[in-house]
Amino acid sequence: MASHRKPRTSVLTSPGGRRTAAGLTSAALASVTLLSQSADAAPRAPRPTIEEVKQKVDGLYRQAEVATQKYNAAKERADHQRTTVDGLLDAAAERAQKMNDTRRELGTFASAQYRTGGMNPTAQLMLAKDPQQFFDRSHLMERLTSRQQQAVSDYEEQAAAAARQRAEAGRSLERLQSSQASLKASKQSVQQKLAEARQLLSRLTVQEKARLAELERQKEAAAKRKADEEARRQQERQRQQDGGGTAGGDTGGSTGGGGTTGGTQSTKAEKALAFARAQIGKPYVWGATGPSSYDCSGLTQAAWKAAGVDLPRTTWDQVKVGQRVATSDLHPGDLVFFFDDISHVGMYIGGGKMIHAPHPGANVREESIYYMPIYGSVRLG
Repeated sequence: MASHRKPRTSVLTSPGGRRTAAGLTSAALASVTLLSQSADAAPRAPRPTIEEVKQKVDGLYRQAEVATQKYNAAKERADHQRTTVDGLLDAAAERAQKMNDTRRELGTFASAQYRTGGMNPTAQLMLAKDPQQFFDRSHLMERLTSRQQQAVSDYEEQAAAAARQRAEAGRSLERLQSSQASLKASKQSVQQKLAEARQLLSRLTVQEKARLAELERQKEAAAKRKADEEARRQQERQRQQDGGGTAGGDTGGSTGGGGTTGGTQSTKAEKALAFARAQIGKPYVWGATGPSSYDCSGLTQAAWKAAGVDLPRTTWDQVKVGQRVATSDLHPGDLVFFFDDISHVGMYIGGGKMIHAPHPGANVREESIYYMPIYGSVRLG
């Protein structure tokens, strides 16, 4: 008797099954190969050089300064519009009070007329206790009629004025809202640029940060050499103007440009410079006007305000004030503006140097005016 054996189970033994298995295996291998090739085809971007990082960070700081000036302009407009709106609202409230007073007076007249019942003069004479009482009452009614006419006229004028004030307040409020929207957009732009700069700097290693600091020192040293050379040329010109005498002073002193008339400074310039020097070491904060921190135009505005001169808030408006002067003819106290977009300003102190609030992360300090490309300069007198 033949023994019963369980047939063996064969998996995918048919030719079609073997082809299917082979196809799946090939597809899996192909997928792995393609993924590997894709990874190789998209290599990681090369790490930027320190020079590229510095250029990028400097560019972001400059963009932030442009946005800061836009913020300052928008804030100035918003503050002005807010004052205007508040004034119009106060005037409207006062006008409403006058209208209420006139309305009450008209109500009094209306009540008086109702009480008399509109009786004719003959009836009033017959009902009067005596003739004199009638004539007194008649004279009073004539006066009341005149006052009524004046009250109505006053009320109409006040109502028209109130309507004009409400319309003007509405327009001013719209301008205020527009300025506030611009203020918000500029603020967001500043914050975005500064965040990008901080992110770039945070990725640097200790060695890269040291290299970046060295590049900054080299740039400052080159600007200082140029300032010293210019100061020596200025001293030489001054000696020639003085008939070959000695100029005294040093390259970092208060002489600069062609020197001031008679070797003296204006009292206002001295006061502005004294204020600016007292702020050295305080931090740059965008949008700040003191007393604990400043941005560039906030510092120059505050310094000249201490000397009794009111400057506009932004670099774009400050450059329009005063007399334009050449770089070779700078005097202490002059304002020096930088970049084609006029986004930065400093106060000249002589010897090719200035006091300015540089950028976020830095403090108010003295620095060569040649550290940045000069746009132009103005003298405030």
